[in-house]
Amino acid sequence: MRSLEIFAGCGGLALGMARAGFSHDMIVEYDRDAVRTLEDNKRRQVEHVRHWDINHIDAREIDYRALSNVDVVSGGPPCQPFSIGGKHLGPRDPRNMWPEAIRAIRELSPKAFVLENVRGLFRPAFEPYLEYITLQLSYPDLKPREDEFWEDHLRRLRDHHAADKGRTRAFRVLSKSVNAADYGAAQKRYRAIFIGIDAKYGEDWNFPEPTHSQEALAWAKHVDLSYWRRHETRRVCEFSSTSEAYALKRARARVTPPAEKPWVTVRDAISDLPPPTKSEFMAGHWQHPGAKAYKNHTGSNMDEPAKALKAGDHGVPGGENMVANRWGKVRYFTVREMARLQGFPDDFNISGSWKAATRQLGNAVPTVMAQRMGAFVRGLLEPTVVA
Repeated sequence: MRSLEIFAGCGGLALGMARAGFSHDMIVEYDRDAVRTLEDNKRRQVEHVRHWDINHIDAREIDYRALSNVDVVSGGPPCQPFSIGGKHLGPRDPRNMWPEAIRAIRELSPKAFVLENVRGLFRPAFEPYLEYITLQLSYPDLKPREDEFWEDHLRRLRDHHAADKGRTRAFRVLSKSVNAADYGAAQKRYRAIFIGIDAKYGEDWNFPEPTHSQEALAWAKHVDLSYWRRHETRRVCEFSSTSEAYALKRARARVTPPAEKPWVTVRDAISDLPPPTKSEFMAGHWQHPGAKAYKNHTGSNMDEPAKALKAGDHGVPGGENMVANRWGKVRYFTVREMARLQGFPDDFNISGSWKAATRQLGNAVPTVMAQRMGAFVRGLLEPTVVA
């Protein structure tokens, strides 16, 4: 199936969608470092990417009508306007690209779309704008008028929706804040996911069910001990966190082992890599100096999914992106390790300096979660395909 990827970043969502069977007619990204990464990996013919046509362009400059027969639109509009760590300007932020994402869907009329953003978009302060996004995606042909404020357009959309509850929507749209770890990523990363399916495919579907759980990891670590046997390492008896203790209590209440797969841990993701050194002998796998733990920045536990990787704007991002050993000593993840945590293959090269690579990876969508969302959508569009 054919797709368009907008606001692609370094390609996490694009790669996951490609693994799910979508062929990208075009991938659009504006950031210079991210475009360099995409172009470099196009030359490398990264696994499962059949068509990787990259355009270094601002989404506002695209005439989407020039494209045709695109089945799915996917992408991640810039998250800074809605980020908890940002300026909280929301729709007033000039970096807000949701109008462009909606324009792409309006002009292309795809069969489906998958869009992602930060979960901060679900905060009460942005509730009206979240409703506005959802109603626009549901009725994309009801366009804003020239010079119409978004609040006025929202009122028209509400009236349009309420006028006839049986009115046929263009898309059934569901959105949810999800933890990427619940879909197989080696990272506790919360994202807002929007999935829309052309209404002609019906409305008898719900959000993709999680495939992994903390309860299953707690069971593997503290009940059947399969986690430690698989890694051929000494069992750590204590709990990594209070939440793990509660997870084990919930798991034991089921009597039988949890049906989901265990959360993927840092150890699962990177333990087969050689130790990093101060000189690079594997692409992106060298040790950045100066890691230091301080309050609320203590690094990720090897036997849990990593804390969410951060992009950061000033130097090393927030003192995080670190891994801690059993004795509490920390070091920064290498670029290759961060790429592993995001699900990129080892032949996927992240271009630029350590800071530039960290920024790209800190903004990326975990590829395994993207693949799960893409496979789910493809399964709805092509029922013979197993999601």
